[in-house]
Amino acid sequence: MSTALTASAPYRTSFWRTFWTNAVMAPRTSLGFMRVDFVLGTVFVIPLTQMVFFAFVVQLGGGGAAKVAYTAIGNAVATVTYSSVFSVCQTTDSEKQQGTMEHLLVSPANRLALYFGRGLIPILISLGTVAVGLLYAALLFGVVIPPSSIPALVVSVVLTGFAMVGFGLLLGGVALYLRTSIILGNIFLFVGLLLSGVNFPLSSLPLPLQWAGDLLPLTWGVAAIRSALAGDSIATLGLLWAAVALAAALSFGLAIGLWKYFEQRALATGSIARF
Repeated sequence: MSTALTASAPYRTSFWRTFWTNAVMAPRTSLGFMRVDFVLGTVFVIPLTQMVFFAFVVQLGGGGAAKVAYTAIGNAVATVTYSSVFSVCQTTDSEKQQGTMEHLLVSPANRLALYFGRGLIPILISLGTVAVGLLYAALLFGVVIPPSSIPALVVSVVLTGFAMVGFGLLLGGVALYLRTSIILGNIFLFVGLLLSGVNFPLSSLPLPLQWAGDLLPLTWGVAAIRSALAGDSIATLGLLWAAVALAAALSFGLAIGLWKYFEQRALATGSIARF
């Protein structure tokens, strides 16, 4: 018994030490978070400007208050993409530019702790961004947030934040063999606006695009948050929460698997620093 505990203790220490080190240090180095102006801009400015822009577009198109509210909710949720996908995806670029990618690949650090740690601060910033966006939606665009819907809304927002950060890590893994991840992040930043039911129902799109939208975590996150605000039953919400949780699990799992695959390729070919 004592031998087993002794053998497992270094693993536990290594796991949590790696997790918290990456949670604190990665945002300051490779992710660019922790700057006050960045955090304030992401949480308070981006949701406001994006929501106002699309609300004006709806109004100019002859949309009424209900359509404006629909758009405001969708964009309040979609702003999660900036911190959870676009910024996290750039981790790969930062590691390459700073010359730390090779050291990371040969380090004995626990990969699960490494990637989960890097996602902690982006998840927290994502939650703050969506919360502020929903506050703007209520104060400026007439969106009603019933007090009874707040618990379900909190669950929906938290699950969406986790799923989107996992998706960002997945794209960061894909970007290992790209010249830059910025293009990849931008693509999915705007794909989410088009295919995730942010500004119009997904049913308005052709069937193939609906299928593509169903593959995005943001689609299910937006649907869950709309359902929570509408006061839908727990049975309905439970299905949507399960879909968001599944998207989160798949994103994190695929991200870890993809990084592991590319690490093996990099060690075999020495091509990780090609760009």
